[in-house]
Amino acid sequence: MINREISSRLAAGHGRRVTQLGEAAARWGGQVPDDPGITELADLLEAAATNAADHPGGPGHTPRALLAGAVENLRAAARLGGLLPAVTLWHLQRAIDQEHAAHHQQQ
Repeated sequence: MINREISSRLAAGHGRRVTQLGEAAARWGGQVPDDPGITELADLLEAAATNAADHPGGPGHTPRALLAGAVENLRAAARLGGLLPAVTLWHLQRAIDQEHAAHHQQQ
C-alpha cells in the first residue's frame, strides 16, 4: 500500500511538472503540442535558448545558459524514462527552476 501511494504521488508530481514545463515553453514562444513528451519540451526550450538574449545575470547565469541547463535536465529525465521516478522528478524540477531563473533575468 505504501509503494502504491508513493507511486501515485510521484506520477502526480511528474504530470504537474510536465504541465509547468509546457507552459514555460509556450512562454518562450514554443508551439507546445497537446500532451507533450519530455523530449519535445527539451527541443522547444533548446530553440528558446538559441533565441534568448544573453543578458548577464552573473557568471554562467545568463538566460541562455540557464535554459541550456534546463534542456540538459530534461534530456536526462527523458533518458531515465520511468526507470527511477524520483530521480526523473528531480531533473524535471531542476529544469523548472532553471527556466524560472532564465525568465526572470529576461524581463
